[in-house]
Amino acid sequence: MFLKAAVASIPLLGSAVASPLNQPPFKPSDQKVSPARGPSFIFNETSPTVELDFHAESVQAYALQETYDASNWFSKFSVQNIADPTHGFVNYVNQATAQSKGLYRTQNNQVYIGVDSSTVLNPNGVGRDSVRLQSNRAYTHGLVIADFAHVPGSNCGSWPAFWMVGPNWPNQGEIDIYEGVHLNTYNQMTLHSSPGCVPVYNQNGGQTGTHVSEADCGAGGGFNGCGVQSNSPTSYGTAFNANGGGVYATLWTSSGIKVWYFAARDVPANIRSGNPDPNTWGTPQANFAGCNFDAKFSNMNIIFDITFCGDWAGGVWGSTSCASINPSCNAYVAQQPQSFGDSYWLVNSVKVYSV
Repeated sequence: MFLKAAVASIPLLGSAVASPLNQPPFKPSDQKVSPARGPSFIFNETSPTVELDFHAESVQAYALQETYDASNWFSKFSVQNIADPTHGFVNYVNQATAQSKGLYRTQNNQVYIGVDSSTVLNPNGVGRDSVRLQSNRAYTHGLVIADFAHVPGSNCGSWPAFWMVGPNWPNQGEIDIYEGVHLNTYNQMTLHSSPGCVPVYNQNGGQTGTHVSEADCGAGGGFNGCGVQSNSPTSYGTAFNANGGGVYATLWTSSGIKVWYFAARDVPANIRSGNPDPNTWGTPQANFAGCNFDAKFSNMNIIFDITFCGDWAGGVWGSTSCASINPSCNAYVAQQPQSFGDSYWLVNSVKVYSV
């Protein structure tokens, strides 16, 4: 397993003590790119890798390669019982423990992935029980459409993410599709790579989000990354849930990586019908172009996790309103289990398409 160091150079996600709906939005100048999560990948040499090659978007027809849902989820994702490479106050439990404690289950044809929200802990202990998942199948290129009924709420101390990563990090890259910390209301989409990937954001139709971080996705040896902050106040956490959930769609081709967010009521009909057509979706939230993506991103697995504190959430704790509740991120997470009752994913499906 790869381990990564804390990124000290980076300044500055529901029953939180303070509701994010009552917090002022993070400004791009306040929002800092997340530290990389990639070295946490566990590579299984027997895992299949799927090459999903793309040509011109305008002439593509997308074929369904994989559906992950309640009918097959447990056989297609592996639970990662590992120490958190982002140094969080978290205890990633094994599958048997996760299921026996109700942290990982199916319900109403949906997949629930959550954390312990009842146990008061020692701040110097191993951390709060949580579940971390990795898809058994890896991909190079693809249209990944994730349909969420619920995402982890915007809570002090929490750091959830839905992302993709290659085994040889940072050389095979990392795509953070959904990620944030504490009381954020705006999702952040970030690429991490080896040095030399410097995207442009005004090509191929532009983007609605705001570039908020490094120019080079490989800055700091890949730890810093290059991020785009969503412009939608319902794109993340508690506000996302209050708005009825939604869909994140990520198109990864040789020419770029694009991410769209749709609130549940706005999901395009061609996504609902299983015939997705990104050309009809309008301007994406994030649009990374102008890099040699085939050289920097490949052989990626899908990851779900919820950690606490650690390199990013812990690193910026003192600059947030959360610090007025408790000066220590670990102590807050340890002593306030009730704050994490809505720290869970409820997934309708994740679908991966190719040409």
